[in-house]
Amino acid sequence: MSRGRIERGLFELYDEDPIAADERIWGRLADPLSRRGFLRGAGLSTLGAALGMSIPFGRSLPGGLVPAAFAATTEPFMIDGKDPGLVVLNDRPLNAETPAHLLDDEVTPASRLFVRNNGIPPASGRAEDWTLEIGGEAVASPRTFRLSELERDFSRYTYRLQLECGGNGRAEFRPRARGNQWTTGAVGCPEWTGVRLSDVLARCGVKPNAVYVGYYGADLHASGDPTKVVISRGVPMSKALEEETLIAFALNGEAIPALHGAPLRLVCGGWPGSVSGKWLQRIDVRDRVHDGPKMTGKAYRVPCRPVAAGAEVDDADMCIIESMPVKSLITSVRSGGVHAGAEPLPVAGFAWAGDRAVSAVDLSIDFGQTWSRGRLSPPANRLAWQRFESVVRFPMPGYYEVWARATDSAGGQQPMVVPGWNPKGYLNNACHRIAVRVV
Repeated sequence: MSRGRIERGLFELYDEDPIAADERIWGRLADPLSRRGFLRGAGLSTLGAALGMSIPFGRSLPGGLVPAAFAATTEPFMIDGKDPGLVVLNDRPLNAETPAHLLDDEVTPASRLFVRNNGIPPASGRAEDWTLEIGGEAVASPRTFRLSELERDFSRYTYRLQLECGGNGRAEFRPRARGNQWTTGAVGCPEWTGVRLSDVLARCGVKPNAVYVGYYGADLHASGDPTKVVISRGVPMSKALEEETLIAFALNGEAIPALHGAPLRLVCGGWPGSVSGKWLQRIDVRDRVHDGPKMTGKAYRVPCRPVAAGAEVDDADMCIIESMPVKSLITSVRSGGVHAGAEPLPVAGFAWAGDRAVSAVDLSIDFGQTWSRGRLSPPANRLAWQRFESVVRFPMPGYYEVWARATDSAGGQQPMVVPGWNPKGYLNNACHRIAVRVV
């Protein structure tokens, strides 16, 4: 009786040992002891054969990096009110990301905004019955506001605010971290309308010992236990009191959809999306760093100092994620497309940098050996993403990757490959790469 052959997937091999996977699949590396080795000779021929064409700049493709043309694809799955192109990563709770080519709008439509849930959304109720409680140790006069009071008694503001899941890009970390395996699409920049959190807190009075705010929502724990809080995160007072931090009741001029926190949510642009609590029912002003569920341990934290990949890290050595790192996304061109080489290829997308602005975006077609500067537009307002545009020209037919690299206002720059590993797979801001087949 013969033993059956076990087939193993491309990404499974790269999970175990990226350099060994290069050797096994494509051929010899120039330096098999180096994780930054480069493909040569027979390896390039094998990879070119798999792609169906030559790779003009293939000698510059870093070893251990899966070509963008082989990115995983998933069949469409319909979600009510959503573009059918969204990719569902989990259905309990529901989490879905948006392919980059569907994010080419200056203002992200609700139908194309990623979905990140930690629990089960609450049953829809009447907006006019919704209330928001303001309490906590460091509030002078606790109060409860009806949604209608917030809309009537406070000035309303509209901002484009970029939201990104802290785990966006988790799928590229090796060894893999547990959690939804986001690629690039857990990000968006809609217009949010609401009242400033600072105005509401001023109405209640904030004591001098205030340190943090923490939110509580109406979503149900995945276990179904109504006594368990799903998630309760927060931000320091400095972030809570920013002009752009909103208690929002509208998205793109319409009532917030159920999946995005209807009828009321917190929006703190530029920080992990998990601090922008949905289905908002209560905000506590704390005299300490908030300690609700998913504020402690390793949740939404990274090592305070660099660690080796796969290392065990004590909770005491983990620091809370605050402003998100600089990042960019090519949105005008779908990865894997075919392009007529005689014509220049317009390339556009968006870049963002947490609390900072973006100062430059550069593009490369030779795996990062040379870069060309793109045109960058200013943000619509602070904490909005910024449009970049460029034109690339290919010297000959073959397989190419267009890479985008953004630089922020403090000089921080995207790394060409995945940055330092962390236990939960947060803050991957490696250059975005798309595959282009030039004929």
